[in-house]
Amino acid sequence: MLEFLTGTGLAAAAGLNAYIPMLVLGLSSRLFDVVNLPAAWAWLENEWVLGILAVLLLLEIVADKIPAVDTINDWIQTIVRPAAGGIVFGSGTAAETAVVTDPAEFFASNQWVPVVIGIVLALTVHAGKMAARPIANAATAGAAAPVLSTVEDLSSLLLSAVAIVIPVLVVAGLASLVVGLVLLRRRMRRRAARRTAVESASAPPIPPHRSA
Repeated sequence: MLEFLTGTGLAAAAGLNAYIPMLVLGLSSRLFDVVNLPAAWAWLENEWVLGILAVLLLLEIVADKIPAVDTINDWIQTIVRPAAGGIVFGSGTAAETAVVTDPAEFFASNQWVPVVIGIVLALTVHAGKMAARPIANAATAGAAAPVLSTVEDLSSLLLSAVAIVIPVLVVAGLASLVVGLVLLRRRMRRRAARRTAVESASAPPIPPHRSA
């Protein structure tokens, strides 16, 4: 049960930022005794993999805080974040899973199920983030992009840490995430509507067309 909560928290965190939960999981296994990755997922703690993830994380942090660029980045991340969710869910729940090298044995042993669950969870969170961001940018003329991105990064980091250290709190974290996304989207929709109304009211009237 705890392994399932750990995988769930990591996959949800990947929906916000693909690289933070992978880095947290890899570093936790490499530097601390908090996580013991099975051999099938040991590549996550490889120093080259961690270095690449760190570089990708820096690029993600910058791109996600620039209005318009963040929307393009979200479209690109539609593939990356679910894939990361599948990886971290599968590795987070595979503490007692035997190493499988034969593809046929992989599917026969149902080891693909956690990966699919992680993909779905990360994609769901990513879809909510992707739907809310353009509304927030439109309502604030792009000013919300760096603020929301920072909140999302911190939420991903916190959720990843909780999933590994105190997995029983993952449920509360997920509930807070869902409520936050819903409230943010509603607030930004109202703000965007008010902004449109003000712009329409302040626009100069269009002179009537006169026929020759």
